[in-house]
Amino acid sequence: MARGLPKQRPIPGVKQIIAVASGKGGVGKSTTAVNLALGLAAVCKNSTVGLLDADVYGPSIPKLMNLRGSPEVTTENQMRPLMNYGISCMSMGFLIEESAPVVWRGLMVMSAVEKLLRQVAWGNLDYLIIDMPPGTGDVQLSITQSIPVSGSVIVTTPQDLALIDARRGAEMFKKVNVPVLGLVQNMSVFRCPKCHHETHIFGEDGAQQLALDLDVEILGDIPLHLNIREKSDKGQPVVVSDPESPEAIAYLRVAARVIERLPTPTD
Repeated sequence: MARGLPKQRPIPGVKQIIAVASGKGGVGKSTTAVNLALGLAAVCKNSTVGLLDADVYGPSIPKLMNLRGSPEVTTENQMRPLMNYGISCMSMGFLIEESAPVVWRGLMVMSAVEKLLRQVAWGNLDYLIIDMPPGTGDVQLSITQSIPVSGSVIVTTPQDLALIDARRGAEMFKKVNVPVLGLVQNMSVFRCPKCHHETHIFGEDGAQQLALDLDVEILGDIPLHLNIREKSDKGQPVVVSDPESPEAIAYLRVAARVIERLPTPTD
């Protein structure tokens, strides 16, 4: 994989880049990316955090972060990130109409991703979270080859189908020499709000064996909970809107473990 690859260039001012990925859609990757970004800011007081939505075809960050509008452009012809909850955000969703489909071929998508990486005035960031598109295609390869990614977080559910694709995602990062910081097992358990009975709708501890096979850690289990869904739909991520809830605490634990697993940044 190393032969003939383009030289990686860092993003000026950004210390650590963390890719949040999944092998398939629908496992809660974007919700995890948003709450991880907010969790990093909460765990590391006075840290600066950015969030890049690299899912060109299906951008979710504008909705999840309750942001809309077009970014301003600096005199250096760079876009200023939109900000909410103290997080600097950039997304293709800020550049197109909310309901407009992105019907582009691969080269146009690659050009858009390059602009999102290189033509944004991020300023000084301790952490930049990249919400990757699902799968292991051109966008993932382009990002990991063009910038130094400090580590990746793989989001999966305990379901066998999701685990198969999560394995592919983790193996892809290993092939391009990006450390896999660990797995997040999302929708791990449903607890009835009335009787508190726990049901493992998507299977129980499915990610445990995958973590053993890949020799990585489980960064945390996130429950399937109405609170997460409702707050996400309102653009009020649970880490900031309900920080004392068990769901928010689960995300904060993931953030703390990500920090522990990150390599020391180089100047």
